[in-house]
Amino acid sequence: MGSVVGEKITRLIEYATNEVLPVIIVCASGGARMQEGSLSLIQMAKISSALYQYHHQLKENAFYVPILTSPTTGGVTASFGMLGDIIIAEPHAYIAFAGKRVIEETLKIEVPEGVQVAEYLFEKGLLDLIVERKDLKGVLTELFEFHGFFALNHN
Repeated sequence: MGSVVGEKITRLIEYATNEVLPVIIVCASGGARMQEGSLSLIQMAKISSALYQYHHQLKENAFYVPILTSPTTGGVTASFGMLGDIIIAEPHAYIAFAGKRVIEETLKIEVPEGVQVAEYLFEKGLLDLIVERKDLKGVLTELFEFHGFFALNHN
């Protein structure tokens, strides 16, 4: 994630704060773009700070839902990807802070197969829901209605 994307996400959250809207962020990131160095890394803190302000200002009217797709790794996982009120992942999504090879080479341990997939993380309580992409609209509609927001469509 580069600095331009970080700025756009931050502005989205600020707009939602001003308009008292729910926030949905679909995460699909291999982490920060290292070519941009610290400018890219600071985006995770900037977005997390905007989410803090969103929750602080709107209190019970705040509702943030990150949707984790494959891959969601690095700083995105370590920051705003896991700050949701309800955290949704797609089935079999690869979700991790660091890749298996990096962990094994750095820590000199063996990472078991399957510990960086949505289903395992759901079992351990890190995720709230695993939802097929085709079912997301219905699930989000139910969540918004349950939390007092209008339905996505009124028939």
